[in-house]
Amino acid sequence: MDLRRLSAGLAPRIAAIVGVGILATAGVTWGASQSLPQAGSVPAVTATAPATPLVVPDVRQEAFVFAKGTLEDAGFAWKVDGSVQGYAANTVVSQSPAPGAKVVDTGAPAVTLTLKKNGPYGQKGEAEDTSPYAATPLQSAELASAIGPAAPAVTTATTATTATTATTATTATTATTATTATKATPAAKKAAKPSTWPQARPPAFVVAGAKKEPLDEMPLPDRAQALGRWLDSHTTPTSANVKYWLYQNSWVVVGAKFGWWHGAEALQTLIAVDQRTQKVWQIGSQSESAARQALSYVTSRSKP
Repeated sequence: MDLRRLSAGLAPRIAAIVGVGILATAGVTWGASQSLPQAGSVPAVTATAPATPLVVPDVRQEAFVFAKGTLEDAGFAWKVDGSVQGYAANTVVSQSPAPGAKVVDTGAPAVTLTLKKNGPYGQKGEAEDTSPYAATPLQSAELASAIGPAAPAVTTATTATTATTATTATTATTATTATTATKATPAAKKAAKPSTWPQARPPAFVVAGAKKEPLDEMPLPDRAQALGRWLDSHTTPTSANVKYWLYQNSWVVVGAKFGWWHGAEALQTLIAVDQRTQKVWQIGSQSESAARQALSYVTSRSKP
């Protein structure tokens, strides 16, 4: 057989076989490139460290006006349950959760208070049965620790690669931040105690069973003066402003009735602030009347 004829006959067949092989290889390569993830496109799962739990403070046997302030400073919302309403001088007899319980910081978890009437001081002013801001869900920190988080926080990294004939691929990574839940904001935390606040505050008189003046709080005269300065920049009686103003009034009046240091001086300042409030807001006559009655009581108890 002529070798030239044999070679000429086999050449097209060999070329066809090689061509099919090249196409098959290309198909496998293309399929693999489609099925395998690109470098850097795999979601990265990162565990989120649990937030420090809130510890429920003990406000039992405290006057309601002080109890709610303690809860707000600690990051809690509150509500009053039962037949006795949230008047400033009423006393807390029970609370839920119990003191010392650890709860998840969901924003402003609610503590439920049960009160009793404080006979000597009556129920005057405006009752407050819920905190001035919305409560968030109450969840035990111990239970959350046992169950674990509902789902880990996921951060997705997306990598874009650009290839050129002269350079290697350049990778740019964009991190997507997880959405943060909006919290109901509790009242502002207590400011650090100024060194000018006197730590020696002898009471004007002693009331059996009354709460002693907390030395990490500003003295009553300073509080009344601060309320006057606050009024200068809050000329509109919004709901939040009125609740804040009532809270400060109640604190000064009840503290003075408990015999706290310079209570009479604070009440005199408060009366002047309440009179100015009536001119600015067109309200405040009842609070002024309550402050005057408290001043009469404090003056009579302070006499030797």
